[in-house]
Amino acid sequence: MCGFLGGLSFYMVRDARKKTFRHLEMVYGHEKSKEEIHLMAKKVFVMIGKNSADVLRSVSMQDINSFKKVVNVTGEEHLEKALSTKKGVIVLTAHMGAFELVGTYLALMNYRPQIIGKVQKDPRLNRLLMDNRRRRGAEAIERGKDTLKVIRNLKSGGVVAMLIDQDTKVKSVFVDFMGRPAFTPIGAALFAIRTDAKVVPLGIHLDDRHQQQLKVYPEIPIVISGNEEEDVITNTLVFSKVSEMLINQDPTQWVWMHERWKTRPEH
Repeated sequence: MCGFLGGLSFYMVRDARKKTFRHLEMVYGHEKSKEEIHLMAKKVFVMIGKNSADVLRSVSMQDINSFKKVVNVTGEEHLEKALSTKKGVIVLTAHMGAFELVGTYLALMNYRPQIIGKVQKDPRLNRLLMDNRRRRGAEAIERGKDTLKVIRNLKSGGVVAMLIDQDTKVKSVFVDFMGRPAFTPIGAALFAIRTDAKVVPLGIHLDDRHQQQLKVYPEIPIVISGNEEEDVITNTLVFSKVSEMLINQDPTQWVWMHERWKTRPEH
């Protein structure tokens, strides 16, 4: 039903549909026909609907066992290994699939994560998301704020979940993303460099059997040369490529209507 509603919105939300077409053509226009891109664009909306269904279903989940009945989790040993160092862990994810379930997973595992994200335009939706995170023990942090609180959490061995696959109003640099320069937040790289925290990718997508697949990947080595400015750019590029890797699990489950390449490099 939610997939049907998502497909219906494809025809009703003209601006988002146009942006989705444009961005898919930018990235895949050299290898796919217009008909194929049209099908991809429609599936983007359908998958948003389907993934939203599982996010709604997760609201009633009170423990990790009920979560794992809906979500198949693999690679947990990578997160456990990083946590065992007591240096703090940055969980790097993307606006891919039912990405809200990443925070749910971390909270239900009793990691008491800080989840960094932007404030939603609709205050009702924002309140719903914040309340849902807090009641399970997670802490919602507005992107670009409470930097010292995040640093203290990482230095004490805590968990911070971050997403860097959007063009937002925070300090950013241009690095490659899907073959094009994209203005990419540097927060994850700065936190990792300055706190020595481990960085562990975590992605989620809905498979062909309508089973949510949440996968934890091995820790990403951080480059520290002593030149922080260069290291920020180097590590942000590495993290950007991680975002691509997560999205490539199924590109139709990423938020293509977002203006990812809105900010342009100055010439």
